[in-house]
Amino acid sequence: MEYLSVSAFAQQHGISERTVRNYCAIGKIEGAFLTGKTWNIPVDAALPKRGRRNKLPLLNVLREQKLVSLAGSIYHRTQIDLTYNSNHIEGSRLTHDQTRYIFETNTIGITTESVNVDDIIETSNHFRCIDIIIDHAEERLTEAFIKELHRVLKSGTSDSRHEWFAVGEYKCLPNEVGGNETTPPEEVHREMQALLKEYNAKHEKTLEDILDLHHRFERIHPFQDGNGRVGRLIMFKECLACGHVPFIITDDLKMFYYRGLQHWPHIKGYLMDTCLTAQDHYKELLAYFKIRY
Repeated sequence: MEYLSVSAFAQQHGISERTVRNYCAIGKIEGAFLTGKTWNIPVDAALPKRGRRNKLPLLNVLREQKLVSLAGSIYHRTQIDLTYNSNHIEGSRLTHDQTRYIFETNTIGITTESVNVDDIIETSNHFRCIDIIIDHAEERLTEAFIKELHRVLKSGTSDSRHEWFAVGEYKCLPNEVGGNETTPPEEVHREMQALLKEYNAKHEKTLEDILDLHHRFERIHPFQDGNGRVGRLIMFKECLACGHVPFIITDDLKMFYYRGLQHWPHIKGYLMDTCLTAQDHYKELLAYFKIRY
């Protein structure tokens, strides 16, 4: 019997090495076995079929805990961790403790350093955005919904006072991300419409489909600012909707996340592996709170 390495099997089937290892570990690839720390996969092994995914118990738990504002819960922890990390990626200087304090008390607390008012406003707004994606997780993704997330996120900020900054609407001026050109303002609506039409037509959306949506959304960069945070909120929502464990891109994963987005068109494994690692971290939270996944 001839055997393939994880790398060779992943390349053969166009999936990430991390996904192959997960399949092997849970017995989804028949005949695969470990030699030391190396998986050996039969050369004729079939790619496991993706079964229909059921809604995660997590979504109901988040909704119930949101309703009663349950302290010390998975809802509580998700609000703080997702808001802190997503804002921190975009340059917010608030600490994790300050973010927690704002969520728990609606005050900033005592600090010896100056605090950017926009950081406080966007933190409070981001909490509201998370509530929106929990409430509307299973609804079809639309341009109107995405614009509403942006409107809530950026309302009351210094950006919102500029005439050229369209809060809750697509950008008026060209912008770029990471030194790369993005979609011109006059073409954003057409490209967003086409992206969502293609995405929503998929009957069962895989994690790869969600990451592809995120990459293409960020390449379009439809808003003047706030695209990264809105994009990560959409990913979290769609994971909840499609029965995938959601994830939070933490500071230690930021550079891997950026690399993954940059190389996604030709090396999907970078972003997939980063998000699977983040997913593993969230699974640890689910296990702690005894929530099935």
